[in-house]
Amino acid sequence: MADDFDLVVIGGGPGGYAAAFYGASAGLRVALIEKDTLGGTCLNRGCIPAKAFLETAAARRHAEHAGDFGISVTLGPIEFSVAQARKQKIVDGLVKGLTGLTKAKKVTYMLGVGSLNPDNSVTVTAMDGAISQVRGTNVLLAAGSVPRTVPGFEPGGPIMTSDEVLMLDRIPARIAVIGGGAIGCEFASAFADLGAEVTILEGLPKILPGLDADVAGVVVRSFQKKKIAIKTGVSVTGHNPTGKGSTVVCFGDGESLEVDAVIVSVGRRPFPDQLGLAATKVAVSDRGFIDVDALCRTSVAGVWAIGDLINTPQLAHVAYAEAILVVRQILGESAVPVDYDRVPWAIYCSPEVAWAGPGEEAAKAAGNDVVVAKHQFRANSRAQILGEIDGLVKIIAKKNADGSAGQVLGVHMVGPWVTEQLSGGYLAVNWEATVDEIAHFIQPHPSLTELFGETVMSLTGRSINA
Repeated sequence: MADDFDLVVIGGGPGGYAAAFYGASAGLRVALIEKDTLGGTCLNRGCIPAKAFLETAAARRHAEHAGDFGISVTLGPIEFSVAQARKQKIVDGLVKGLTGLTKAKKVTYMLGVGSLNPDNSVTVTAMDGAISQVRGTNVLLAAGSVPRTVPGFEPGGPIMTSDEVLMLDRIPARIAVIGGGAIGCEFASAFADLGAEVTILEGLPKILPGLDADVAGVVVRSFQKKKIAIKTGVSVTGHNPTGKGSTVVCFGDGESLEVDAVIVSVGRRPFPDQLGLAATKVAVSDRGFIDVDALCRTSVAGVWAIGDLINTPQLAHVAYAEAILVVRQILGESAVPVDYDRVPWAIYCSPEVAWAGPGEEAAKAAGNDVVVAKHQFRANSRAQILGEIDGLVKIIAKKNADGSAGQVLGVHMVGPWVTEQLSGGYLAVNWEATVDEIAHFIQPHPSLTELFGETVMSLTGRSINA
């Protein structure tokens, strides 16, 4: 048994490799165990492949509107196998980069299934069945998550989760997306822009539940322009294969829909299944999440857990933050818990959505008196130049005693490239800045970010273009 590690990490996804690399860069002796491919779900079967397909959809969308810019384009059939190959090249390149970092940072990389033992040592079972053991002063559990499924809609044939969809080399003509959350809306947007007939089936009263109502409304209207059918308040009850490759999905009160593919997009569940936790004293909730405190410490001293294994926002960048939080504690440095109410969120459908902090309804529900300002991208010069004018910036601020706007609570955006514009709003929310402080700063002209600046300025009671 090897005893010379300061940190043993089980899981090579964003949280796991971030902890390994950050820790190694600070001088820790680190072992990183991954059963499949470095990068985890995010890189191999999630964030990166999905965004690559969304960019393919954007290219198609731009080509369709090239005539508006005086460029004549004749569109032929989409060779989705080319898009798939491009996606895979991106993924393979990033995986190669991560693998190179294990060597550059002198991280001991072990390919196999890692499981925790009662004495906090870790057993590693390689693909060929070979077994080895490692021990570290600290063990970090970062095994991630897997797609949730719906009874009667297990993957196979036309039924797919995100894992299977991202391996397609063709575009199904008719698609039903079960689930209208962030992932479902990204798939719906991408395939609709690529020419598929898409229907979203959502059990709740609206898609993108929890999103600020004004922002969600922009997405709904945009989806309607794409001819995406949105059916809310309906539950799927089963499906009947036709024998021709398609299937008939049954939902709601006796309704049905024949489609060529069903994308089950109802979230993800934690995957502690292979960690051997039943033989340890690491506490796991009824929902399968590993119980941790605000500092990501489990019920066993020296054992930590982060990412999708714990009940925090299932976002790669949150896992990064949790990884840094854990490593700083191992190093004996001061560590501030992640403020999960203020993390940045991004949805990459068209139009994009990004936000930090509560929306208007949530801010009021928390007992705040608020002042709200919102401005449309259609009035923004850069948005008009791009030809992408759907969207808005909405800012929620605390109301001061005199009725003026004070501290910024939430910044919510929907529109062109807002996922790249959120950083200013995120900093404002997390630094608890006031509108007067932010309004002092200059935005470049012409730019999309001007709309954030204009919206903030309007909360001071004065404005230029709004």
